[in-house]
Amino acid sequence: MARYIGPVCRMCRREGMKLFFKGSRCLTEKCAFDRRGYPPGQHGQSGKKTKTTDYYTQLREKQKVKHIYGLLERQFRGYFQKAAQRKGVTGEILLQMLERRLDNVVYRSGFAQSRTEARQMVRHGHFQVNRRKVNLPSFLVREGDIIEVRESRREYLKIKDAVANIGNKIIPSWITVEMDHYRTRVAGLPTRGEIPLPINEQLIVELYSK
Repeated sequence: MARYIGPVCRMCRREGMKLFFKGSRCLTEKCAFDRRGYPPGQHGQSGKKTKTTDYYTQLREKQKVKHIYGLLERQFRGYFQKAAQRKGVTGEILLQMLERRLDNVVYRSGFAQSRTEARQMVRHGHFQVNRRKVNLPSFLVREGDIIEVRESRREYLKIKDAVANIGNKIIPSWITVEMDHYRTRVAGLPTRGEIPLPINEQLIVELYSK
């Protein structure tokens, strides 16, 4: 399976915002975005603004969401096509589906310090959904689902570190975390107001609608 293996901090600088690929490191003085908050490349530091068009703005918004959730183009387009087939506002349905991914729920619950870390933990079989082991990061949770760290994996160092730093995270209202039991319950499906991302999803809809 293809994946991006380049420098992740470069993507933060490209999009002009922190994407928190490195978890708690992004909140320290070591953060590359804080130290070099200009676009990457030989002309990034010159301060010259790129000539923007509607297509450029729409493309950057799509790339931003792809980077946040760690998806490649084919995966992302698949989510968009499924969202477009459902009743409702396509952009909001798209974001809701991305938020329901198991790796994102693990990250939002505070069991991992980044989505990349959460994806790796899920693939390695550290979590179960409704008492069944699930190792697919793309698994979509539903209302009422219970996500737990498997009992045999609760001493895993990265999980213990993430749990120790849970006070630094804001847990969304659509999930209920029982940290003492290493458990998360999906209380409801996320609404657009419960997805704290500076994203204009309508631009993505306009891009794919051309």
